[in-house]
Amino acid sequence: LAGGLGTRISEETSDKPKPMVQINGKPILWHLMNTFAEQGFTDFALALGYKSEVVVDWLGRLKGVKNGNRKGDLVTNFEANDICPWNIDAIETGLNTQTGGRIAQCMGFYPGERVMATYGDGLANVSIPKLLQFHDDHGKLSTVTAVRPPARFGYLQISDSKVIHFGEKNQSDAGWINGGYFVLEPTVAEFVSSNDEPFEAGALPRLVEDSQLMAYHHYGFWQPMDTLREKHELEKFANSSQPPWLNLENDLDY
Repeated sequence: LAGGLGTRISEETSDKPKPMVQINGKPILWHLMNTFAEQGFTDFALALGYKSEVVVDWLGRLKGVKNGNRKGDLVTNFEANDICPWNIDAIETGLNTQTGGRIAQCMGFYPGERVMATYGDGLANVSIPKLLQFHDDHGKLSTVTAVRPPARFGYLQISDSKVIHFGEKNQSDAGWINGGYFVLEPTVAEFVSSNDEPFEAGALPRLVEDSQLMAYHHYGFWQPMDTLREKHELEKFANSSQPPWLNLENDLDY
């Protein structure tokens, strides 16, 4: 998903979509795609909207070509080559389309195919083979990766109005949230009612009602990029000898 406005990090997104914000000289989108490619998954579809031309221009430079091959009016195809061995479809899903509509539109270009989908503004060391094995084992239509939210605020433990502890809340006590990294069977697109519907408010609750959504629990690294502070944190990680999103040994069994 690479088409949102990125309003919460507007300092970086006035001239580019959020997934094009750079981490250590490369868009966070590249780092995300690389986590899949390092595990053998190299066919990508980018759901574009806001400032889509910035992404398409970057893809051309990434591939060393001026333009991809047009497939009708909506898709620009950048095939694997010696410069970048990834197959990438850039799909114009609409400026104001919500996440549900973007996912459904993309799935429409690959009828009958299982897809994986995730948000273009965060990084994790999710083991894709383990995620897919979990999905195959439960046999339902969809899987979401459940993650622990990072501690962002000073945690106050209070007793009778007296602060008895101040610090970051233990991440393991924070519950589970939607971390993206979905696995979706083809019929999931039918659970999206319109382009105006967020995936999280429409299709996912409907899948829950039909007992068709399972959660893969990810205990390893997961970090969104919602603020400049989080961007700077990711940059520090990127400069380490092994960025944590590439350290798959820390993704424990589900």
